[in-house]
Amino acid sequence: MNIRTISNVSAITILSFSLLAASAVAQQKTLDEQLKGAWTMVSNETVFPDGRKIFTFGPNPKGIVVFDGAGHYALELMNTNIPKIAANDRTQGTPEENKSVMQGILAHFGSYTVNETDHTLTFRIEGSSFANWNNTEQKRPFTVISTSRRPDHQSGS
Repeated sequence: MNIRTISNVSAITILSFSLLAASAVAQQKTLDEQLKGAWTMVSNETVFPDGRKIFTFGPNPKGIVVFDGAGHYALELMNTNIPKIAANDRTQGTPEENKSVMQGILAHFGSYTVNETDHTLTFRIEGSSFANWNNTEQKRPFTVISTSRRPDHQSGS
């Protein structure tokens, strides 16, 4: 089983993907082909125009983005320090609990295209936990980086 990771830097957001595969194979595929599959987030920073950076979803974020072969994607990012809702009912959170959840989670889905020439990824967001992004497009520069292969989980032979 190959494990893929995603590092998401936002502002003029740069999605930097670490593909855990042999570099020769990665170089033969288009950027679009290299993106297909499931990715796990390893970091998330917001970089401001003045160079200032913050960890958008805390120091140990979790997340996944899946790109399918038909041009669809689904993405979910979260801060691992989101507090539990005291009422144990997601519809009964206090204003403070709801604020923490809203600020600590971002999910969206839709379709995407890859521009091979300028190395950009355009999300056409159909639905988002941040409703202001519903039915919008967001263009992101990105790079696919081949890294060392992590050990596969192997069964006995």
